[in-house]
Order: sequence, then structure tokens, then C-alpha cells
Amino acid sequence: MTDPLPGDEAPAPSLSQTFADAARRAGIGQVTPGETPTAASLVRAIGGVRGLVESLLPGIAFLVIYTVTSDLTPSVVAPVVVAVGFIVVRAITRSPIMPAIAGLLGVAVSAALALFTGRAEDNFLPGLIINAVSLVVLLASVIARWPLIGVIVGLLTGDATGWRSDRAKYRVVVVATWCWVGLFALRSGVEVPLYLASEAAALASMKLILGVPLYAAMLWVTWLLVRAAFGHTKSSVDTRP
Repeated sequence: MTDPLPGDEAPAPSLSQTFADAARRAGIGQVTPGETPTAASLVRAIGGVRGLVESLLPGIAFLVIYTVTSDLTPSVVAPVVVAVGFIVVRAITRSPIMPAIAGLLGVAVSAALALFTGRAEDNFLPGLIINAVSLVVLLASVIARWPLIGVIVGLLTGDATGWRSDRAKYRVVVVATWCWVGLFALRSGVEVPLYLASEAAALASMKLILGVPLYAAMLWVTWLLVRAAFGHTKSSVDTRP
């Protein structure tokens, strides 16, 4: 074998390839469009059992401590300590550490904001902002006739624009995108009034209820909707002797 020459490096991935790889790593990418979703797919989409624990435990820690003590400092510091513990466990078990680091950054920013303002409800302000941005992006994608779920599915199937010319596929991804609009609108409709009313404990409870469980349910609905259109196309093309 000959060593590769300096000019033989593999070309850098294109922008579409980069977005496609990101879509495959996202929750919706855990099931290939047209395939039947399974419980294992859903567990993978939320990061497995470890991912589920890492998503829920910091919020539970805040809720329990704040409900019992009504003290801001331990309530926002405890989730940070929990997030650091997740990093340590991943490092010891030689598991991918970046998900835990990302979780720590999110928890730390939220805690710092709450400590800076002295308002427990501000611990949830970054999440409310992310929720609002997600809602606006999804709505804008529908208005622009490029529904976001269709864009993601197009990247996953390697057909970035073909779904737009197929009426059945287009209708399905529009409906799926509206479902996600509904999810983020529901979160905002419930959580923003609690934030404005300074109901930190109730807000923490709603964040848990409307977080991972609702996300997982919406992923399942999206997979079934996409399968209805893309699976039909796949089976109609696949002719057997």
C-alpha cells in the first residue's frame, strides 16, 4: 500500500451533507423516513435511559428543593452539581461526554441568570426563549412553504426538494410541522403565564410534564405521519418478481 499524497485528502463535506448528518443525529433521524418506528427508536431519540435521567433529574432537583425551602441559591446550584456529576460519570465510564457538557452549560446559564436577578422563575427564562424561537422558526417555515419537517426529512432521504412536488408528502410534512407548532405553542401558553406570575414551582412542574414526555409523543406522531407518505412511495416503487 502507498501512503496518500498530501493532495489526496478527502474533500470537505458539503453544506447539505453537514445538515444531513446533523438531522440523522437528531431525534427525528433515529427512524429512517418510511420505516416503522419502534420503542427502541424512541428510547434512542431521547438519548437512552441515561439521556432521560440527565434530562429530568436537574429539573426534579430544582422542583424538590425549591418546594421544600423556597430558597433560590440551593435550588439553582443543586442542578449544576447534578450536571457536573453526569460529566464525571460519563468520564469514568468512557462514554461520550459532550451531551453532558452541553447539559451543564444550559443548567449553568439558567442558574447564573436566576442568581443575578434574584428571581427563581428566571431559571427558566433561557428555555422560554428557546421555545419562542422554535415556534417562530416553525411558523416561518410553513408560511414560506418550506415546512421544517419536510426539510429535515428531505435531508434524511437525500431528496432535498423532491418532496415539495409530491402532494401527499407535502401535505404530510405540513401537518407534522403544524403538530410541532402546536407543541411549542402549548408550552408557551402554559409556561409564560406562570413565569409572569412568578410561580417558579408550578413552572418547574410544567417544564417537566411538557418536556421529554411531550417531545417523545410528538416524535412518535411525526414518525407515523412521515411513514404514511414516504413508506407508501417506497412500497409502490419496490416491485417484486
